[in-house]
Amino acid sequence: MAEDSGTLWGLVEEFVTGQQDSKAAEVASGVKDGDFTVLQVVESLGSCLANTEPRTRSRGVQLLSQVLQQCYSKLTEKEVEVLVVFYENRLKDHHLIVPHVLQGLKALSMCDVLPPGLAVSVLKSIFQEVHVQSLMQMDRYTVYMIITNFMKIREEELKNLGADFTFGFIQVMDGEKDPRNLLVAFHIVHDIIAKHYNLGPFVEELFEVTSCYFPIDFHPPPNDPHGLTREDLILGLRAVLTATPRFAEFLLPLLIEKMDSDVQSAKLDSLQTLSAACAVYEQKELKEFLTSLWSSIRREVFQTASEKIEAGGLSALQSLSSCLSRSVLTADSEDYLDTVLNNVLQDCKHHLCEPDMKLVWPSAKLLQAAAGASSRACRKVTSSVLPLLLEQYSQQAQSNQRRTILEMTVGFLKLQSKWSDEEDENGLGAFKAALCSMVYSAVTDPSSQVHLAAVKALTVLGTQKGFLSAADIDLVVGHLTRLILMETDLQSCNAAIEASGSLAKIHPSAFITRMIPQLSSRLWTEPMEINANDNNGIQGNALRIRCLEALAAVSTHQSIVRETVPILLDYVKQAQEGKAAINSDDIVSVCKSLHQVAVQCQPDAESMQFYHNAVVPCLLSLTVQAAIQESGTPSTEHVLLQDAVVSAMVPVISAACTYLSPEFGASSVSRIVNLFLDGDVSLLSENNFSCKFQPFQMDASTEPQSRLVALLMACVCSLPRKVEIPHLVRLLQHLLSLSLSGRSSFAYSTSSKCFAGLINKFPTGEPLDEILQDAARRIESGLVDEPNRIQAITLLAWVTKALILRYHPLNGQLTNRMIDLLSDRELGVSVADLFSLLVSDSADILNKACHADIRIMFRQRFFTENVPKLVQGFHSASRDDKPNYLKALSHVLNSLPKQVLMTELPSLLSLLLEALSCPDQVVQLSTLTCLEPLLLEAADILSVHMDTLITKLLSLSSSPAMAVRITALKCMLALTKLPLHMLMPYKQQVIRALAKPLDDKKRLVRKEAVEARCQWFLLGSPGS
Repeated sequence: MAEDSGTLWGLVEEFVTGQQDSKAAEVASGVKDGDFTVLQVVESLGSCLANTEPRTRSRGVQLLSQVLQQCYSKLTEKEVEVLVVFYENRLKDHHLIVPHVLQGLKALSMCDVLPPGLAVSVLKSIFQEVHVQSLMQMDRYTVYMIITNFMKIREEELKNLGADFTFGFIQVMDGEKDPRNLLVAFHIVHDIIAKHYNLGPFVEELFEVTSCYFPIDFHPPPNDPHGLTREDLILGLRAVLTATPRFAEFLLPLLIEKMDSDVQSAKLDSLQTLSAACAVYEQKELKEFLTSLWSSIRREVFQTASEKIEAGGLSALQSLSSCLSRSVLTADSEDYLDTVLNNVLQDCKHHLCEPDMKLVWPSAKLLQAAAGASSRACRKVTSSVLPLLLEQYSQQAQSNQRRTILEMTVGFLKLQSKWSDEEDENGLGAFKAALCSMVYSAVTDPSSQVHLAAVKALTVLGTQKGFLSAADIDLVVGHLTRLILMETDLQSCNAAIEASGSLAKIHPSAFITRMIPQLSSRLWTEPMEINANDNNGIQGNALRIRCLEALAAVSTHQSIVRETVPILLDYVKQAQEGKAAINSDDIVSVCKSLHQVAVQCQPDAESMQFYHNAVVPCLLSLTVQAAIQESGTPSTEHVLLQDAVVSAMVPVISAACTYLSPEFGASSVSRIVNLFLDGDVSLLSENNFSCKFQPFQMDASTEPQSRLVALLMACVCSLPRKVEIPHLVRLLQHLLSLSLSGRSSFAYSTSSKCFAGLINKFPTGEPLDEILQDAARRIESGLVDEPNRIQAITLLAWVTKALILRYHPLNGQLTNRMIDLLSDRELGVSVADLFSLLVSDSADILNKACHADIRIMFRQRFFTENVPKLVQGFHSASRDDKPNYLKALSHVLNSLPKQVLMTELPSLLSLLLEALSCPDQVVQLSTLTCLEPLLLEAADILSVHMDTLITKLLSLSSSPAMAVRITALKCMLALTKLPLHMLMPYKQQVIRALAKPLDDKKRLVRKEAVEARCQWFLLGSPGS
């Protein structure tokens, strides 16, 4: 024990007199280990603390406080009591000691064993003995943290202090200027109010000590290490100012004063603070200021050119109206909501009669803001405004004026639907006839702009529950159908299609009886018939596409889906049977519509099951029948077997399978797999075929059948991972064989994708390892076999991607093989292009929508593991092969986040610059796209390469490829943000060189050239 005391005394002596700060950590470690206690530390400091020299006493207290900061959790209640008394006495000591005393008290304020009453004692001592605002920023922050800690653990004790606590804190905070301290102080004030501490007679003082910072005028310095923002302070102060209605008499005059100022930020802050205050205040706090508040809000909305201030003003008015709407009226009380709304109507309503004047929209927005607060406000405003708008519409003849009136009407109708009341037909019953008459008139107006507004009005009226009768709904659907089928303006047609989708959910029967039959009949109308019967200028193909888009859009209700899906499938059937002149573009359009229907069905399990049962067997039946018919003949003869058509069917089937339940999915996939493996056609609606379906038999006669593996891929690769796929190993073997020996590029590439999609989800274990080893062996054989080398690298790329995504150990071996193949004379270019596939997102498989196994940050991991190999390979490659490595590298870099690239840029920049000289335009574009966002962040790195960089960018601004020219000019523009001293030596050279692209034959290139050259011209000029 004596030895421990000697050790402790030595550590104390070295800290106090030897000025070795590290000894405090050793003392703290000894206390934690139980070698000595905190009270022993105090005893060993006895001579230091009694020393007449303030600096020596300060070092002693500093040591003790640093020990407590690490060991406060080990203190006993008795030790805490002794230390608190000690520190309270030291608060009266020399000012050099006070900061260290506060650090010790902060440590004690976090003790769980703090005896009752000591928190109050400590705070009284700080309030009485410490002039806080004379302390340094860190020491003031410590005081705030002591108060915060005590408020958390000793709330009731502090409340017993009454108003003395509030007054003491006001003295502590008064005059605070540091933003870091202010943020904590604001939180303390908010807690004082929110937790109902006694404010006593100091309400105004507490408001004044915080409101003096309003509005916040703080702008953090660049690269501020504290991360404190102006918004943090604004929100902290706003929470204080709006925390209690007792501040209202002081806050509202302040807000009115700041709204009248010329400072835009003060106006915005005031309006937003008013909105927040109205959520807390009641009518009694606002009534004296209502006229002034309305006057200020009206002026800001009428006069401002700032959208933010306008939005703040509208929000403030709505909050004000909402606050007054909450007030409970008695028989003898005044209705201040009515007073405010009368003022708004009086000042704004007459402007609605001037649709061409600039105040019409500000007035309409103010009226809508006031009406949007409550049902009562909405009823009063709309009952006054709607008759005026209806009258104005009938009096105005010009289309732009009518459009303005309609758009304003739509705004009020939307508000009315928000506060719908079934008892009175949403409050619009009195205006129904006039509204319908106006909207029906507008929807037949010659102006397309009026049509757009009318369609919005139709949508709003149609969604008002109980407002329109069944006959009215039929009329609305009739108008929408006419716009879809006959309107030449595409914008109006699209608006009608969108409106139909919204209304079909609510009124499905009207669309089933009124719209869908017409869309279906026009779908089969030949172009010759359209031109003969309708003089509307719509070509047959355009009309067909409109019908398909509309059929998909209205398929938002289960009953409609049951009508539209058979129509769309019947169109595909006609193509299979050859009964109509249908080309591949028509079938692709049908598939897009079917896909949209599937996406809309996904939230509804019953609709999804119907869709799957109707669509998947039908498409498989039609394509299988077409493939069997075409066996032995060129596959391009049948429209359903063309690449574009089969590819368009993939997302349709994929969407139908993605969200199936495990039970239904297992049943479905079992029959589909049996179809492809064994030719079991029981799944298909048409199964009377002349020969067996054998898609995996690789000969010329079955080549059309092999193309349908894409549809198998769409099904099995999109299923949830919980769904078990039968005969999976056998299926993978067939896919592997087709991938390596397929006759058409479409067949072997889709087979490779299907194999990869299944491998990605295959459970980890020995069966997977055996399949992968077999695949790797057969790929190697394929790379040697001359006719199948392209098939082999395609399969290699897809399997590598599948393993990269799930981070399988074999991915490194396969990636290395791809890197080696970059030096292959025949395959190098193709392999370089495939590196883009490895790191990019795939649309049809191996994505999250298809439930693929994708590990986070797989691109960063791939970059870290393989870019050094690509760089090494580039340096050791022959001159002819170097472009392949550059292309592969540029693909990888282009897929990475900027933050990752920045750390590696110094080592890669020279390679990127060399890639700009590569003759391959894909490499050039990819490298430029990668460089552009990095130019602003890498001034130091670029400084030694500026000459090379500018020379290459200027050369590429004359590239034959437009995309390369545009991106090079964007890079030249980005360079102007670099430090001036780096750019001035090149200014004249760049300005001369950029004169050439000013005459480029492409407008987009000229646009970028003008912008870049202007910025280079302005370099070094005053104010630039």
